[in-house]
Amino acid sequence: MPVAAWAPRLLPVALLAAALGAPAAAADPYVRERERMVKEQIESRGVDDPATLAALRTVPRHLFVPEERRRAAYDDRPLPIGFGQTISQPFIVAYMTQLVQPRAGMRVLEVGTGSGYQAAVLAAIGAEVFTVEIVEGLAAWGAQNLRTAGFARVQVRHGDGYHGWPERGPYDAIVVTAAADHIPPPLITQLKDGARMVIPVGSPFRTQTLMLVTRRGEDVTSESLLPVRFVPLTRAPR
Repeated sequence: MPVAAWAPRLLPVALLAAALGAPAAAADPYVRERERMVKEQIESRGVDDPATLAALRTVPRHLFVPEERRRAAYDDRPLPIGFGQTISQPFIVAYMTQLVQPRAGMRVLEVGTGSGYQAAVLAAIGAEVFTVEIVEGLAAWGAQNLRTAGFARVQVRHGDGYHGWPERGPYDAIVVTAAADHIPPPLITQLKDGARMVIPVGSPFRTQTLMLVTRRGEDVTSESLLPVRFVPLTRAPR
């Protein structure tokens, strides 16, 4: 299904344009806020993957929240973004990113585009990112945020993320940013051999468990990591 009438079905997005250019960095009033976020909220809790930390220091999180909430963009908490959805707190984004071990050139699927922030972090590492969002207005807004932030490698699709995006798979990693009551079988089939998926599993609006799923050939293993709270994974009506 198309994201919106004004946009193509596949929306190009990605790595910060002039990414680390000195003039852009000097003009960015949030550089110190991002550094504080990484030091106090992320590194202090054990996230130590250099690529993940560099992405969190680079991606302008304030461009992925509603304008009236930009003052709180780097706070240690999730924020509402409209449509009954939230942007995850920075630590959770960093932790989930580190878990799938993204590197330049990897093919990554995200389920639940939201504001586009998680996709931007993955793309900043150099991954080729495909992201699916079931809420049409949110898919369009997330795609716009990604463009505004200067990215050019993420592709955004409006659709039911439970089924993934098989036409673009298989994937080296899958990141699910909404809670399912079970691990969706279609997503498992879209993992490459040796690939990882991180997904919150549990009842809606209650504490869930963040799971790490690994596929090795026909064998699939899952590991429970920590309690989390995510909005539910919405599915299209049958």
